[in-house]
Amino acid sequence: MTLAVTSLALSACAHDRHDEVLDAFEANLAANASATEALRQWCEARGIASPARIHVDFVRGQDEAPPPGLRETLGVSADEPLGYRHVKLVCGPAVLSQAHNWFVPARLSPEMNRQLAETDTPFGKVAAALGFSREPIASARRGDPGCPEGAISTHRALLRLPDGQPLALVVECYTAANLPAR
Repeated sequence: MTLAVTSLALSACAHDRHDEVLDAFEANLAANASATEALRQWCEARGIASPARIHVDFVRGQDEAPPPGLRETLGVSADEPLGYRHVKLVCGPAVLSQAHNWFVPARLSPEMNRQLAETDTPFGKVAAALGFSREPIASARRGDPGCPEGAISTHRALLRLPDGQPLALVVECYTAANLPAR
């Protein structure tokens, strides 16, 4: 009986510890306009990789359907081109998130569009010079229908230019690689 109670107590401590770390992780996300920069900081602080460099791995063939009302949300007409990236954000050996990003190429410079099309540079880093802000729309813990199984947290956000124009809609699915091993 003592063993069972001790085991339950240890499980509760592990659960509480994960929740504390998840709280700290989400506070870090909330403190940054760029999820890329938030993940770089987290990767560095947690010692996930050194140096803490975030790069993208493109996910091909698993495109998410655009959310309803996307064009209205981004303030674009039916004939204006939209860009889309489905990527994994990686630091060292760890996949920290999987993200869907619908963006307005006309609101980026030609060089930014080239970088998004041809390099593994994350969107937030490419577009940082625009001084965009992040407007949270929704978040959920422990999974979301648009995320891979095992996602610990999902964030939906609108990225806005300084003049208020929408730049991008992002859906970010954060992985258990952000939490301590159980």
